[in-house]
Amino acid sequence: MESNEAARSYNDRAQDSTASESEAPTASAPDTTTSSGKTFVQATDLTRFQLDLLATIAHLETTDNSVYGLGIKRRLERTYDEQINHGRLYPNLDTLVDEGLVAKRELDKRTNGYELTDAGRHLLRERAQWLLAGVVDEDDGGDA
Repeated sequence: MESNEAARSYNDRAQDSTASESEAPTASAPDTTTSSGKTFVQATDLTRFQLDLLATIAHLETTDNSVYGLGIKRRLERTYDEQINHGRLYPNLDTLVDEGLVAKRELDKRTNGYELTDAGRHLLRERAQWLLAGVVDEDDGGDA
């Protein structure tokens, strides 16, 4: 399957990243180059909705046994306080699958399950660290 190949390809590139996850975050944008000089998807390549999809999937993975399209849709509707139509949800999920950030599997004939890949988790972690670095300034005791 092409989407599995894309996920493996992105995962391989993300694991080659020269940025260490244990390094203290800085206010600069996350590094997007690997040790081999390739670039990979970063948070700024995604729309806000796609970032919210990743965060929603991560949240649902900790609270539900199965993360599927309708569950993701319901959670986003509570977050946005508006209806999310299928024409917005599923193409964006497919983009995240194509980018190797989300894995998709068939749960039954009508339902697909979704889960973050290691690359998707890595991207969310980097984004959170980058956002926090802009809020918390270590030089002045934590005040922004």
